[in-house]
Amino acid sequence: MSNKVFELQLTVRDYELDTQGVVNNSVYQNYLEHARHEYLKSIGLNFNELHQNGTDAVVHKIELVYKKPLMGDDRFVVKTYAEQSGNVRFIFYQNIYKLPENELVLEGIVTGVFMKNGRPIRPPQEVIEAIQ
Repeated sequence: MSNKVFELQLTVRDYELDTQGVVNNSVYQNYLEHARHEYLKSIGLNFNELHQNGTDAVVHKIELVYKKPLMGDDRFVVKTYAEQSGNVRFIFYQNIYKLPENELVLEGIVTGVFMKNGRPIRPPQEVIEAIQ
């Protein structure tokens, strides 16, 4: 991961588990989304304010590789960083590690695009500068 990594620590909650007693695969996307929003706040951007100003950041593609399951009460950290890719895309690199061992649980790559009135646009300059 990059040296510009944002870290968010969380704990697995009971209702996130499936019948097998592990975190349901769909819940990991919630973890990643929450971490992306917190990452954006940490660099001076607010997902909701961007929307109110007419710019929407939307997910274009998600690639997830599950390595090990999380279980109830497990503590973990989501590590996130982003890079611009081309004119309209940003790539968020997000890995989840179980604590305290820092054991890799999930590798994620989330491709986002910025939209205005339903059309892809170049990200606003404030976004480009914040992520760089």
